[in-house]
Amino acid sequence: MAEQFDMFSKEVSRDRAVKRDISKHAKPEQPAVPMSEEDMVRHLSQTGRYRILTKLAPRAVAPFPRPAYPLKGIILDTETTGLNARKDEIIEIGVIAFTFDATGSIGDVTGIYGGLQQPNVSIPAEITRLTGITDDMVAGQSIDMAALRELIEPADLLIAHNAGFDRPFCEAFSPLFSGKAWACSNSEIDWSLRGYEGTKLGYLIGQAGYFHEGHRAVDDCFALLEVLAREVDGSASTAFAELYEASQRSRVRIFAENSPFDMKDHLKARGYRWSDGSDGRPKSWWIEVGDDALDDELRYLRAEIYRYPEADPPIKRLTAFDRFRA
Repeated sequence: MAEQFDMFSKEVSRDRAVKRDISKHAKPEQPAVPMSEEDMVRHLSQTGRYRILTKLAPRAVAPFPRPAYPLKGIILDTETTGLNARKDEIIEIGVIAFTFDATGSIGDVTGIYGGLQQPNVSIPAEITRLTGITDDMVAGQSIDMAALRELIEPADLLIAHNAGFDRPFCEAFSPLFSGKAWACSNSEIDWSLRGYEGTKLGYLIGQAGYFHEGHRAVDDCFALLEVLAREVDGSASTAFAELYEASQRSRVRIFAENSPFDMKDHLKARGYRWSDGSDGRPKSWWIEVGDDALDDELRYLRAEIYRYPEADPPIKRLTAFDRFRA
């Protein structure tokens, strides 16, 4: 037979009295001490279960740049109406000027410019989706060439994350960008050796431990600057030092002119790209290699493609002043 619980029994009253007595002597709980952001980040990171991303804070412009960094660099980014520099137009340009030294150490930010430009056509919907730039935003806007000239003219090196895209657009936009040394932070840095899983700017920023408000031009420039300047344990130098060193080396462009048609897949698989001849280059497959790889590449072409030991494909030597042009 089930027992009935009696709220007024002596046992229940005695239990309540004991609990009241215990509660009188119990020490009050101490309020938790709030953790600082730095402590929380350190604690979560040490567990090994979390990856913490820090919002990028743009560097301030230095009113008095340090003289120990005498060289002048530019990081630039463009937003355009399309992919073809011959017919599409720049709708936004972002520029950050900074100083550095001969070892590739970055000094100070010395200038910033960001401007919109109204194109002659309506901005395609896909471009608006990617960039957030609308026709209303660019209406009546034009890039301030005087402000741009002040930053670009004294620069020793112009850097873009996809220089093969940005340089043709910039040179079509203004002769201000011609005759300058260019470097590509996408193709001239061995990001995989530095532990990165991709070369897109978004991957680099995330794996470096940051996030930013992309996809506007100046924001992307600041993000790239931090990734280039970042010092990583185990790396002998920063990514920028590697990039600057690469920009000092000449490269060779080889044109596999008159190569047999049935060899095109072999060339493509090896990294050759097709030129239709419309830009003044030979109509042929071509590749860029370092000076140290030139002899091996010529041997490959003679043995595997032309199958003629005396074949002499055209070559062109390139410096940072020539590379990444249209």
